[in-house]
Amino acid sequence: MCKNCFLSVAAVLGVFFLHAQVPEDALRLSWTVPSGTARQQAIGGAMGSLGGEISAAYVNPAGLGFYKTSEAVLSPGFRFQTNNTDYRSTQTKSSSVNSFNLGTSGLVLGFAKNGGNSSALAITANRVANFSSHVYYKGQNDYSSFSEQYAQEFASSGLSINDGINSPQLSYGTRMALYSYLIDTATLGGTTQVIGLPQKVLNAQGALNQLNSSNVSGGVTEVALGMGWNFHDRFYVGGTLGIPIVNYVRDLSFTETDATGNTNNDFATATYTEHYTSSGGGVNLKIGGIFKPSDEWRIGLAVHSPTWYTLTDNLSATMSTNTENYTTIPQPIVVSSATLDNGSGLAGGSTKYDIVSPWKFLLSGSYVIGSGVENTKSQKGFITADLEYVTTGSSRFSPGDAHTDASYYQGVNGAVSHYYHGTFDLKLGGELKFNTFAARAGVAYYTNPYQDKSLSANRLFVSGGVGYRNKGIFIDLTYVAGFSKNVNFPYRLAAPRANTFASMKENSGTVLLTIGFKL
Repeated sequence: MCKNCFLSVAAVLGVFFLHAQVPEDALRLSWTVPSGTARQQAIGGAMGSLGGEISAAYVNPAGLGFYKTSEAVLSPGFRFQTNNTDYRSTQTKSSSVNSFNLGTSGLVLGFAKNGGNSSALAITANRVANFSSHVYYKGQNDYSSFSEQYAQEFASSGLSINDGINSPQLSYGTRMALYSYLIDTATLGGTTQVIGLPQKVLNAQGALNQLNSSNVSGGVTEVALGMGWNFHDRFYVGGTLGIPIVNYVRDLSFTETDATGNTNNDFATATYTEHYTSSGGGVNLKIGGIFKPSDEWRIGLAVHSPTWYTLTDNLSATMSTNTENYTTIPQPIVVSSATLDNGSGLAGGSTKYDIVSPWKFLLSGSYVIGSGVENTKSQKGFITADLEYVTTGSSRFSPGDAHTDASYYQGVNGAVSHYYHGTFDLKLGGELKFNTFAARAGVAYYTNPYQDKSLSANRLFVSGGVGYRNKGIFIDLTYVAGFSKNVNFPYRLAAPRANTFASMKENSGTVLLTIGFKL
């Protein structure tokens, strides 16, 4: 139970039910773990100061300035992942989810000049976020019901039941809850109140069995155009224009059932199902520089601007409710969003909006091992590290058209600021070369983005790989093991009601293969 979650933004929560956009949308687009080439991922993703690698376009584009020749690169990958969850002291394990992954792939054109100067142009594509997952958990709840979120929204609307069912100002969930009698008005202590019928079970010291299941697919694929310049093999600068393309699909089901076995307490079971998609695109800019104070040492600095996204969400839902003998209507009552939709698009349906992701700042250092380091064939390896700071709480939503109420998004922005804070990410890796072969290892750690310390979240990735380079051909193979912690809220309630959540541990594995050719 999270007693402090969202208490400072209770007023905002009252309108979260009206739209699909919630703080998790901001986190989904900011707390990402970018893919790259097999070589880059093998060294923990640390590419802020090394250079001479196509994935530098997504980390520090100054690294493109190290190119003096051209190359073509393809980086296919495969990812598998499972979730272990703890919800109200019940542990469950989800089924494995497998998905294709595209690491940094594309073309780099290098242009050598006299005097040690050079420049390079890169045209690339990279799957910078992979959303594929299956979240499944269940448990017994003797404190709250998912129907309370709908009761709270309807109570704050001031509408009658008939008007509420037909009002596009209310969410599909609340309208369906009214239609199916999952929530209703009741006179308690001489005062008319809105209650969820499952609350009768809780008020009688009973409990509810709850089950949440969601299947998610999609990701963010970013197409990028990068440029890098080399000045006298000492100073390198670069910039990348990125165009990320978003595709997110979620099929969710939440079921709540009376755990008491009482068939005459006005509630047996209710199931809410939802199909939700979010798609669109954006634009961002990355700039950076690398300085070599000596042949062995490299220092890198980079800044990633926010991504300015324009997204369109589509939502459809169904609710099935059995309230036993509460009404004379045959049970269960099944209602869908299509039945209630009046084409306004204000509640669920289709919603267009804009979102600005956080800034990212990167500091990096590398030490190259071996004499004659200007000749890459003489280099024996390197050690490198990146430190990133991401302003996670700075994400901002805004309406996508002039007809949408901007005050809602102001409330969501306030919740994002209260809910998240900036994060530090550390990446460390190294490589040892043995003539045409190389061995690599790395680690990456992403810190907790949540303000509330009771919400435990972090990501740890351990990687290793091998590489072969000879006669203009290079082949790299890498395995990345991921160990992540996060939380999942099945529903949210406004203060003074506390929120309950599931603690999740995600184990993942990614295999990456990169094949490249010098041109």
